[in-house]
This record gives sequence, structure tokens and C-alpha cells, in this order.
Amino acid sequence: MLRRPLNLRRILVTVDAVGGVWRYAVDVARGMAGAGVSVVLVGSGPPPSPAQRREVDAIPGGALDWLDAPLDWMAGDASELAGVPRLLAAATERHSADLLHLNTPVQAVGLPVGLPFVVVSHSCVHTWWQAVRSGAAPAEWGWRHDMTRAGFDAARLTLAPTASHARALVEAYGKIGGLKIVPNAAAPAAAAQPKEPFVFAAGRWWDEGKNGRVLDEAAGKTAWPIVMAGAVEGPLGQRFAATGARMLGPLDAAAVRAEMGRAAVFAAPSLYEPFGLAVLEAALSRAALVLADIPTFRELWGGAALFAAPRDPAAFARAIDALASDESLRRDLGARARTRAASFTIERQTTLLMEAYAGAMAGAASGRCDTRQPEFAEVSP
Repeated sequence: MLRRPLNLRRILVTVDAVGGVWRYAVDVARGMAGAGVSVVLVGSGPPPSPAQRREVDAIPGGALDWLDAPLDWMAGDASELAGVPRLLAAATERHSADLLHLNTPVQAVGLPVGLPFVVVSHSCVHTWWQAVRSGAAPAEWGWRHDMTRAGFDAARLTLAPTASHARALVEAYGKIGGLKIVPNAAAPAAAAQPKEPFVFAAGRWWDEGKNGRVLDEAAGKTAWPIVMAGAVEGPLGQRFAATGARMLGPLDAAAVRAEMGRAAVFAAPSLYEPFGLAVLEAALSRAALVLADIPTFRELWGGAALFAAPRDPAAFARAIDALASDESLRRDLGARARTRAASFTIERQTTLLMEAYAGAMAGAASGRCDTRQPEFAEVSP
């Protein structure tokens, strides 16, 4: 049974409109609304689209407050983020919030002492670099590493969506006190639809970590067409141009889910993925999964997907064609993926977040900090 802290009535959840944190934050707000807690999404960076604003308007008790501040990964140096603590503290007071849910650790740096907050690490540039480029990150990113480390130190509790991402954080930053695993979640899919013979993929294709090039090259080698949805131009001038796959461009959440419902196969070639909400949504639609062989996907989908070497277009093409030519295998893997996905519910996520919030509020009141280092058990279905 879900237990809400008696003094928790409104939460501020930080968000951006560019990446997957938006989808996560909206689902958190929906889950909290069902538990009687209202959520204000406090955003920074490029503003949300009209469709994104409508999503928030549809959440009972939901609200949107956009700050005049850059995203940490878009900032040129630490000085550009100096005003963020003041803006977040002012928003907390403005909305009479009881707790801050910070979706990037650097936002914890400089917050007023005594203000309850929880930090969630969905990604960071240093773990991204290690997965995508390997080796040491650029020296000019040193300030980002230092601010992220300071954010972990300021937090009483840091959450990661998978054990794989938690390990990557510890490798990049050292021991992190109070580090816990709270898996992401997604709403159930609509009623099952007849599956059609094509491969669907969704992502921010301008992000090198999404590895769209490999899937686009595989498209010239597969029996079935590959259809890719998502932005191809990034906020810092990044671009992705496809030559083999059919590009749909950016779609709203409902349209993406509709494509997933139709597609017999869903592919995710990511080099870097701390969780992968699109894969979860596709699995809920009973699509058979072809995934990059990276630690996160093995952790979450081992035994329920086919895996391919992430930098090998021919390997992706072979895995896709294996599914295209074998209906029994497609159905079996689609069913396994759906069964695995069914455990990552918004209700479960809400329960675990409530526990985290209660701990953060109690810790803020007592001044104690949980510094125990957890054992990173694999996330089980």
C-alpha cells in the first residue's frame, strides 16, 4: 500500500524539454497526482512545445514554471549556473513546495541548507563520453565533473535508474553516499494492434550516443524497412542525416506510442543509455526488441531481446532479419519483453519515490545523511 509522508503535499520536479527527462518527469507527476501529491515541473533551457504544455495541463494538480537559466550540459562554464540555486529556492517558496526533486546533480550545488531535496542522475557528460568516445573527457569539461561531484556530496540521497548507470557514476566520480536504484516506468500500452512488417526506432538522433548512424546503415541491408522517429537537429547545432532509413521527424508521445503499437520490431542501437524509456514503451506494445549489447540493456532486457554489437550495422541487420523471417521467434520475444516491461509500473516507481522523499525529508529535519554505499544488485522484473 502506498504511504505518503503526511507533510508532503507539493513537489517541485526539475525538467528540460529537450531529452528523455521530460517523459520521466511527466510520468512522475502523473503518479504523484494519483497519490494525492501535486507536482510543479520547473524547467530550464529551450522552452517546451505546445504539445508538451498540454501534457502538463492534463495532469491533475500539475503546473509548469519555466526559469531563465541554461541546462547544465549547455552551459559554457560554471558561472552561467551560479544563479540556479537562487531561482530554485525562489520557485520552492513561490509554489509552497515541500520538497525538490532535482533531475541533475549540479542543481543541488548551493541550495539553501535545510531545503529537502532528492537528486536523480539520468545521465552526465562524463559517463556519456566514456561510453561513446572512451578515454578521458576533454579537460575543459573539468568544471562539470567538479560540480557534479559537489552535487552528489550535497545530496542526502541520489537515485539512479539502473545498477549499470550507478556503477558508471561510481567509476567516474568515486564513492557516492546514499546512492539507490529506482527504475524508471511507463504507462501501459493501448489495446494490442495487429503487428506490421517494419522496424521502428525512436530517439534524439542528433545525440551521438543514440548511434543513429548504425541503424541507418543497417537499413540498407534488411528485408524490412526501418522507420526512425525523433529530432535530427540538436540545441547546440548537432545534426543527423539519414540515407537508408525512413525518417518521420519529431512526433508527440501519443504518435510514438502508435508507431510502436504497429511495429513488429523495435530497435535501439544506443552506445549510451542509462535506462531507455523508449525501449520500455516498445516492450509494453509487444514489439520484439533488437538492442545494442550494452550493460544497461543486458541488465534490463537479458533473455527478452536480441542483442547486436553496437558499432556493427551488419550485426543489427542480421538480428532484424532473424526476426523478420521467424514469426514464432518474434511472438516469443515480444511476449517476453511485454512480461518484463509489466513490472516497471508508474505505481511501483511512485512507491519507491515516496520512500525516497520520506527519507530526504526526515534527513533534512534531523541533519543526518545516509552515507552507506549500496550493493548494486541487478534490477529484477
